[in-house]
Amino acid sequence: MSTAEPTIRTAPAEITTPDADAGQQLAPRYHLVLLDDDFHTYAYVIEMLGRIFGYGREKAFALARIVDTEGRVIVETAGHEQVTRNQDKIHGYGADPRIPTSQGSMSALVEEAP
Repeated sequence: MSTAEPTIRTAPAEITTPDADAGQQLAPRYHLVLLDDDFHTYAYVIEMLGRIFGYGREKAFALARIVDTEGRVIVETAGHEQVTRNQDKIHGYGADPRIPTSQGSMSALVEEAP
């Protein structure tokens, strides 16, 4: 009889990685899209975006330029409650006092983010 310890062989351990989709669903995200019109100035848009979202002048100007040239711009991506709250703030911001024909706020819509 041998005095050496017997060799025990085991199968290699299977390594698993958690599946990002398993068991947890991320809350859907939504875009808040500002729409262009001819009744609000760049100054109005820059001021509004600063007050509602806290954007600096450079970012607000860049967004104003995009909405002016493309007709729409995403100003926020977040949960549905947050974007609808900020949509209400945009709709309630009021007319542009710099343009006599401005009769109300800009328009924004909520879209589900892909």
